[in-house]
Amino acid sequence: MELGRAFLLQIYYFMRLTRALEDRTRTLFLQGRIVGGVYTAQGHEATTVGAAMALRDGDCIVPQHRDLGLHLVRGVSPRAVMCQWLARGNSATLGRDGQLHIGDMHAGIVPMISILGESLPVASGVALTMKMRKRPGVVLATCGDGATSTGAFHEAMNFAAVQRLPLVLIIENNGYAYSTPSSRQSALQHLSERAKAYGLPGESIDGNDVLTVFTTVQQAVERARKGDGASIIECRTFRVRGHSEADKADYVPEEERASWLARDPIHSFEAYLMQKEILTMETKAEIEASIQREVQDAVAFAEQSPLPASETVADYVFAPDGPIAIIGEPGATAPSYINAIDCRTGQPFNIVRKAEEAIGR
Repeated sequence: MELGRAFLLQIYYFMRLTRALEDRTRTLFLQGRIVGGVYTAQGHEATTVGAAMALRDGDCIVPQHRDLGLHLVRGVSPRAVMCQWLARGNSATLGRDGQLHIGDMHAGIVPMISILGESLPVASGVALTMKMRKRPGVVLATCGDGATSTGAFHEAMNFAAVQRLPLVLIIENNGYAYSTPSSRQSALQHLSERAKAYGLPGESIDGNDVLTVFTTVQQAVERARKGDGASIIECRTFRVRGHSEADKADYVPEEERASWLARDPIHSFEAYLMQKEILTMETKAEIEASIQREVQDAVAFAEQSPLPASETVADYVFAPDGPIAIIGEPGATAPSYINAIDCRTGQPFNIVRKAEEAIGR
């Protein structure tokens, strides 16, 4: 498929915007203006942006903490990102969290779960809902190489395969689960080979080639949209910085780092666009200036936004009085979630029936 000039420049813009926002976030952290950990994804831009560009309206993403590119392409604004990092009262988490643990269910963005891999059963659940409601949407979920060693990964992908769910999983294999190299966590040459265990198609690609990522994910997304089930795509990439800004990543051999830096995804795509005469020095300067204005505006907006009011410190920490109080079934030796009492009405509450009603069965 021939991709138009405007589309290719849009990809380039989102890749550059992702890195510029993360560079500024890192600077703010080093200046002590961001409290807590900062997790960046320099080197992942081709994987996250390329994958997101393959989606349509009505699709859903279940991202992880290194997926700023996914958020931006799906409509999260730089202002919203900076308000979140600076823990402002108008942020997605109302200042309760300073990470990319954000989402917008109306926009089809499911907030991530910090225990990496645990978001995947949620992604399968969302995909099941789409299938049962006969919606044409597709779920794009991501995880790192380390998460593929968890039970949640197995459960989610096995379920997705059996149910033929419209789910595409991206494994962002940057070679290290924190400091543990892939060779110490799996005997497989390519993590995409795990797909064979579930009867799913799996493919391992260059995650630093944004057009390869886009075309591969687009094919998997359209396959899922037609009802042909889930897929696993392993994007081989590199995390330039440590697991967090507190991690010096001195466990990465220098020759390995140098090899990946020479294949920087943004520089490689920029060279391609220049060679095709799609990007000129003038256009590049215009894009750079526009991005810098956006980043500066986002920081200024966030810093002028109010911090959470001190009197609200306990708000949203504990759940309000819940609707369900568990009781045991007659003769049961342990509590059962199947039969419960709705605390608001005192009437029996059948969770299975309510769940079926919610998904339209």
